[in-house]
Amino acid sequence: MTSTTSQQELFRFLEDRFACAQACTECARACALRASLVDPDGTENQELVRRTGIMCAEVCDATCRVLSEQNQADEAAIRVQLDWCRQVCLESAHVFDAQPGAEESAEACRACARACGEFLATLR
Repeated sequence: MTSTTSQQELFRFLEDRFACAQACTECARACALRASLVDPDGTENQELVRRTGIMCAEVCDATCRVLSEQNQADEAAIRVQLDWCRQVCLESAHVFDAQPGAEESAEACRACARACGEFLATLR
């Protein structure tokens, strides 16, 4: 954000940042829950779902922490984190789509990916 940034742009930036952090938190919760429901000694597909849920939860949690820090990370680092989170969420949604009963987790991942994309757009 530059010194010439309008107040309206600043509000939009903060709203998108908050919405993204909130979506990351919800996605992390849904993915952690999904991972906990899978039998650790299950099939190869169940192991993929479990690992995917854990990874997505960790990436979303890390992204939320980055977004919560006031001016601790530069804009380039935030962009990289958001893009990584967006990609992981989309991949996770795809994995969850193939898992019966994982619709809510898949939708949380898609919502988080959208929020990350929308916030990324405010940074460009």
